[in-house]
Amino acid sequence: MPVLCRRCCVWGLTVYKENLMMLVLGTRNRKKGAELAELLAPYRIEIRTLADFAQKLDVTEDGQTFMDNAKKKAAEQAKFLHAWVIGEDSGLCVDALDGAPGVFSARFAAFSGSPNVSGNVSENASDEDNNQRLLEKLAAVPPDKRTARYVCTAALSDPEGNIRGEVQGICRGRILSAPEGTGGFGYDPLFEISEYHRTFGLLPSVVKQMISHRARAMRKLIPIILQETAAPDASFV
Repeated sequence: MPVLCRRCCVWGLTVYKENLMMLVLGTRNRKKGAELAELLAPYRIEIRTLADFAQKLDVTEDGQTFMDNAKKKAAEQAKFLHAWVIGEDSGLCVDALDGAPGVFSARFAAFSGSPNVSGNVSENASDEDNNQRLLEKLAAVPPDKRTARYVCTAALSDPEGNIRGEVQGICRGRILSAPEGTGGFGYDPLFEISEYHRTFGLLPSVVKQMISHRARAMRKLIPIILQETAAPDASFV
């Protein structure tokens, strides 16, 4: 375990500075990073994303499940960066579409043949195109049949690429017929939480930190992080 002091101690790329621990989230998505950073801030864990590194590895997300992708991203990025890495994969599963878009959530418009995108299924489509394609697919589906769930899986890898923990969080709701709100990202403006009668696009971040799929997954992962990495503050709620 590294010796803690007022100066920075480096263990691979996991950095301890003034009792602050930094972990890498294996994504370039700064919005995901910001959301996760809010969740982990009370534990003095600072999150960096791949966007913070000049050199990073492109990991092909070719898994059959969210967890397949999360573990692959965690292990491969950890070995490349010589760091503790959280690999995360998440998406939307709509019951009326037999669980689609699922692992293709970020590429749904391209994967399902939207005329507004290139059709390259290896590249992500814009949130606007994905949302539009989802609305097209659900055009004939009545409100009571538009149930859906957000799924988040996360895996923690040590610098050698060994998976030290894996978790899943689920948040259930339904898909509206038009977007409401501009907050969040992905399908958030269409995903309504029934108990609040509001979409993730309208709900404040303090509420999302309590009920979102990512929040639920990270609450399960926090004690694993603290235990496996010997974080400075080993206490948690």
